[in-house]
Amino acid sequence: MIEQTVEITIPKQKLTVVDKLRMLLDITKEISRSLNLEDLMKMVMDTLGSLIPNDAAAIYLLEKDQSGAFRFRTESLRGYEVEDLADIKLQPGEGIVGYVVQSGNPVLANDVRENDHYYVARQHTQSELCVPIISNDEVIGVINLENDEPNAFEEDDLQVLSLLASQVATIVEKVQLHEHLIEKKRLQGQLEVAREVQLELFPDHDPHLVGFDISAYNFPTEQVSGDYYDWVRIFEDQIGVVIADASGKGIPAALLMAFLRATLRAAAHVGYAPHISLTKANYLLWESIENNQFVTAIYGILDATNKTFVFANAGHNPLLLLKENGEAQFIERGGLPLGMFRETRYYEHFLQLEADQILVLYTDGITEAMNESGEEFSKERLVECVRRGKELEAKELVNLIHQEVTTFSGENTLEDDGTLFIIKTS
Repeated sequence: MIEQTVEITIPKQKLTVVDKLRMLLDITKEISRSLNLEDLMKMVMDTLGSLIPNDAAAIYLLEKDQSGAFRFRTESLRGYEVEDLADIKLQPGEGIVGYVVQSGNPVLANDVRENDHYYVARQHTQSELCVPIISNDEVIGVINLENDEPNAFEEDDLQVLSLLASQVATIVEKVQLHEHLIEKKRLQGQLEVAREVQLELFPDHDPHLVGFDISAYNFPTEQVSGDYYDWVRIFEDQIGVVIADASGKGIPAALLMAFLRATLRAAAHVGYAPHISLTKANYLLWESIENNQFVTAIYGILDATNKTFVFANAGHNPLLLLKENGEAQFIERGGLPLGMFRETRYYEHFLQLEADQILVLYTDGITEAMNESGEEFSKERLVECVRRGKELEAKELVNLIHQEVTTFSGENTLEDDGTLFIIKTS
């Protein structure tokens, strides 16, 4: 980026207050054109010597470290020989600079040796002028000037420097807002990529299996979650069925689902039983993901010839089985989520399916959807909804449940994706 320098004509005689205000206006016009904080501070520093003669000048902005403690970040520095001043170790309240930060009041010290707050940064300094940079009633930094002569600064200088600091605060706000907008666009781009990854994981059509009516769908929110479902053809009369939910959101969750999809599809083609498939997936995930990540999942094999569903559950929501007489059963069988512990084992569970039964696999975005009162949709409401729609085709039942959840939530935006995988027997 091309550096900009403000050219100001300096009268030979001592500047009057009017002269200084005119120069301040010129400076403000120049610095307001910049959206780069480094360029902004350089332009301010280039003109400070003309506006208020000094032997050393510094602009510091206040920031918090990871522990929450404040520190001064040097934005621009002139006239100091001590290189460590690039990161002042003073705390708010220490030194004239620290006092100005803590109190929010400017300081004009005609003899620094007589000021109780003075901290020796330059051996030759006799007088000092320091004003706060205030944004939204909060001190965000300081402009500090030092001179090798006593009584070098006047009240007029304090007023002019305070006006300059207020202009710097306004422009810093503008620069930070611009940077936030850029960051927001970057994050939005990442979310769009994550959503595309997530959508690519889902099958483009429902499976066809003799004797069954099957439909599945993911209802996305604006956020990118780790919900995932899949099916894979094993034999003409068998399909593998998966529903899963990864912890977290965004690209990490979407990539985690992509990893799980590849792992379980490979296991299905090799012919592993569901519990073996999940055991192998658990180990691979444990090796690859962070400690705070995990995946809940159900993987099962639906057999049309024998009318069976053999499955393993890794910490996922219990299956809902609605029998022909309307009796509902949640099948509470399963182990720990995938990726938590290295040696986790999973066990195979067997369901003999009969005519006119409905098997519902779902993620917690369905049952934990909340209304404006903070009440969850709940498993009980899910059962009642399935009962009301038991005569519908599987695809229509999926739509009915989604409509019920949306109506229940009202204006309370769904915070998590909801995914349904419905299997009806005939």
